[in-house]
Amino acid sequence: MASIILIGPLADPRLRDALGLSHGQRVIVAGMLTGGRWSGIRAGGWPRLAPGEGRLDGVRVEDSAILRRYAAVMGLSAVSWHGETVLGVTDDAGPRDDVPDDWRDGWQAELAVEIARHVASRPAHRMAGEIAARLPMIAGWCASRLRGRLMPARVDGMDYRSLAVNEPYAAWFAMEEHDFQPCRHEGGWAAPVHRGVFVSGDAAVVLPWDPVRDRVLVVEQFRAGPAARLDPDPFVLEPIAGRIDAGEGPEETMLREAVEEAGITIDTLIPAPHHYPTPGIAAEYIYAYVGIADLPDGCAGIGGLAEEGEDIRGILMDRAELTRAALSGRIVNGPLLILALWLDRGATDLRAEHVHRMTGDPIGA
Repeated sequence: MASIILIGPLADPRLRDALGLSHGQRVIVAGMLTGGRWSGIRAGGWPRLAPGEGRLDGVRVEDSAILRRYAAVMGLSAVSWHGETVLGVTDDAGPRDDVPDDWRDGWQAELAVEIARHVASRPAHRMAGEIAARLPMIAGWCASRLRGRLMPARVDGMDYRSLAVNEPYAAWFAMEEHDFQPCRHEGGWAAPVHRGVFVSGDAAVVLPWDPVRDRVLVVEQFRAGPAARLDPDPFVLEPIAGRIDAGEGPEETMLREAVEEAGITIDTLIPAPHHYPTPGIAAEYIYAYVGIADLPDGCAGIGGLAEEGEDIRGILMDRAELTRAALSGRIVNGPLLILALWLDRGATDLRAEHVHRMTGDPIGA
């Protein structure tokens, strides 16, 4: 079997271990690397290899089917360099947008390793092109798993065992089948249970609120779920929402989505209750915020990205009207319902803080 030299992030022992390449021979490669902060996270995000006086650490390993498939998923091609075949970089001299110049300063190694483990564990019949088409969703799902591991455990929490996992369906979203063995509330281990879990990655939502005018902005768009259920009104009132991209935090997502969906700028994000909307069947976790914003007359329009099939209408309403809509049952979107009632409960104290901050005047002045 032919050998190949891994350099840059791909030579990192954690990434090699995820791909079953923990053993190898250390070598030195002449040259310099620039960019590469998205290595192992986005296709084509690897550092550029260029001539120079630098000495790069490399690892010579035996080529493998898993390595070849991973390289294809990640947009990596072997490069001929000083008579050797190297992998983990590009020699493309085109412009790069992945600052900083040194991948070590911005590379998210833990996320790249989680993605590599996921790709390597796909069954052999899953072709590289099929996996590559889902890479943004895979990366987002892996990022959500990392966030999940960091959530605080309850002092009196129950334990469980993960026995097996399978992925029978994977398109834009995926379905996983899990075998779990949870503890029983009365003590001891329960019998194993087989469960299907809808996998979509985490999301974030924000309800823009103008505390000076005491009004909010909600959005309305067509939703496939209610339509599939034969609901005669699948155009749903919602907060601004978005899937959290890999390498991005929930707050970054909301600041970006507010511009994309509604054309507004959020001044301050206030965390509201984060939650699992349907924990019995879905792994989605929602980060919820109220966003302080300036919402003058005429700021609501039509937004969304046409290339993503979005046609989103912004609607301004008084906060009191939103509360009435929530209590009357007009609001059927769970995250918006939570945000509306949470904001209604805390609006007085929040207005006292933010009206003064935004205007310099107390409420009623």
